Amino acid sequence: MSLATAPRPLRAVLIANRGEIACRVIRTARRLGLRTIAVYSDADARARHVREADEAIRLGPPAAGESYLAIDKVIAAAQRSGADAIHPGYGFLSENAEFVAACDAAGLVFIGPPASAIAAMGDKAAAKARMASAGVPLVPGYHGEAQDDALLREEAGKIGYPVLLKASAGGGGKGMRVVESEREFQAALDGCRRESRAAFGDERMLIEKYLTQPRHVEVQVFCDSLGAGVYLFERDCSVQRRHQKVLEEAPAPHLPEALRREMGEAAVRAAQEIGYVGAGTVEFLLDAAAETTQEHGSPFYFMEMNTRLQVEHPVTEMISGEDLVEWQLRVAAGLALPKAQHELTLTGHAIEARLYAEDPDNDFLPATGKLLRFALPLASDDSHGRIRLDSGVEAGDMVTMHYDPMLAKLIVHGEDRGQALADMARALAALDISGVTTNRRFLQRLVTHPDFIAAELNTRFIEHHHEALFAAPRATDADIARAALVAIDRLAMNQLTRDQFAENHTDRVPRADDPWQRRDGWRLNAPRRLRLAFQETDGSGTYEVIATQGLIQGLAQGLTQEPAQATWQLQVQRGGEETSRLAGQCQRLDNDTLALTLDGHRQRLFARLDPASEGDAIVLTAAGQESRLIWRRADRADHLPQETEAKLTAPMHGTVVALLVEPGQTVEKGTPLVVVEAMKMEHTLSAPADGAVEAFHVAVGDAVAQGDELLAFTNAEAMANADADTNGDS
Repeated sequence: MSLATAPRPLRAVLIANRGEIACRVIRTARRLGLRTIAVYSDADARARHVREADEAIRLGPPAAGESYLAIDKVIAAAQRSGADAIHPGYGFLSENAEFVAACDAAGLVFIGPPASAIAAMGDKAAAKARMASAGVPLVPGYHGEAQDDALLREEAGKIGYPVLLKASAGGGGKGMRVVESEREFQAALDGCRRESRAAFGDERMLIEKYLTQPRHVEVQVFCDSLGAGVYLFERDCSVQRRHQKVLEEAPAPHLPEALRREMGEAAVRAAQEIGYVGAGTVEFLLDAAAETTQEHGSPFYFMEMNTRLQVEHPVTEMISGEDLVEWQLRVAAGLALPKAQHELTLTGHAIEARLYAEDPDNDFLPATGKLLRFALPLASDDSHGRIRLDSGVEAGDMVTMHYDPMLAKLIVHGEDRGQALADMARALAALDISGVTTNRRFLQRLVTHPDFIAAELNTRFIEHHHEALFAAPRATDADIARAALVAIDRLAMNQLTRDQFAENHTDRVPRADDPWQRRDGWRLNAPRRLRLAFQETDGSGTYEVIATQGLIQGLAQGLTQEPAQATWQLQVQRGGEETSRLAGQCQRLDNDTLALTLDGHRQRLFARLDPASEGDAIVLTAAGQESRLIWRRADRADHLPQETEAKLTAPMHGTVVALLVEPGQTVEKGTPLVVVEAMKMEHTLSAPADGAVEAFHVAVGDAVAQGDELLAFTNAEAMANADADTNGDS
């Protein structure tokens, strides 16, 4: 039955969201013959989801409270466009019972559960109490209504540290802290309440025992309005940072079939207990220790239920072959679930990596800027449909401070987990991104880490493997030599372009055959020779390569016709001392794909040049590896950036939410001084050294731009010198 003739006919759907999920819903809705309507804020006026929809309606200014969270504006947009239904995506209004009630009152179909189900699971404390009465196992904790500080501290002590503080109305890692000791409790409680109040308008907290080796395993459930319910298997989402998922996979590795069935059936019972309709996810903690020691009666514990479509739903789609957005639309139209439990099958293994605009080496600080390049060449060439990129951005788009920093989701599907891992490593290497700092390199390290490959998973995976995941490996001589071959190839291509331009513009540039105007190392009566300088991206090391053309073939043909025909002798130097000599060749294969050969070892890599402050960053990627070096002029190789005094400046655009010390207060190195909120997350700036805060240049509530100086700070050494000068004058 078509959606237009269903019990609740659907002909046009408004997507009350933005970014990749809006684009994702648009694709399925259009395939099913629905008219699609997007909404946008001023910051998203030219965003991809606006371009892809059949229609788009402006909501208001960039602030979410005045646009995507403004219920009256979203309802008005749906009525203005003639939409029959609203799809909320995830985040924003997707789990807002008041919004569902407003849709009902306006005669609009809400593509999701009823308000009563959202309310039942939206209050985390009440939901846990209800699950406990239904016999679902819970992690020991406090879920009561009393919320004064002393009581919460006392309850935490009873549970036993470490504990997890969580916003009662929250989700997505907002308003959540791990507290290791009583000494840390009050500061963590204050921070959680601030985040929860800002994100959800509610500062109630619940406390749970923090399991030290838990796996985060969630079950995808679906229920229709006719009383049927199924589970579409499970996902393992254990690899997280700041309690937000980074990698997700389905099915969960090493999960016995009996346990899979037990968790799935428990999840369906939980959903039907609250009269659920639509797509939902029941999240469990699977105790890794209990799996082997059996010290607990049950190996899994109910954590919460997300009453919406999850970010990671594509991995379930890949292993089940089902379109979950289509299921949502059909259920919302009053139709029965497309399949019964016994008709659902699990095939292969899928992994999803979340690509964020953030800097993992700087505490995952969100990044902003213009995407100069954004593409996945493999996606169009993948004839078996094993690689999928769900994105809400394209090259040329701006990444702003206003919303979540997730750019895209990279999903792969293999016959087994090994093939999926290999495809993920290959796809991450092929991903071409420039202009905005991302976590791509960090994701590469994750998926190639031996313990991840072995599926030794828990929610503290990143923390436990911090040293390996955040290592800053220095370039090897081979890395430097390969960068030199790329630089030579780029010089050759630039010279060829210049020659072609000169043929048609002889009045504007010197003749193309004038050797004195060439920039490719040409020398009279001698082999061509280039001197190339490179630097680590953090400025910590500088290297030189003296490249001399080999004697296999004349360099004129090698540079102006086919760079692969030239062979180069590469002398690598560190600190002026030669460390190795290598013979190298470069062959351009396709677009950014090169074959680089060193001493007979040929390797296929993706090579890109990104703009950098000291020159061009040469980025070389292959499955499971990446090298990045700054290409500089040789006469600048000895001019390293000088050390500068640390300044407390805003790490990005945001809002000041707390000043943690008083002006004039003496502090120790590492003391938290100021809290800035950006992209719904708090960032605490600490004292760079022992010293004193002379004055704050901002107040709570001030909007700050990246680089704004937040306070005047004097280190202890400067204070001591000033005291000595004063005493001397007296």
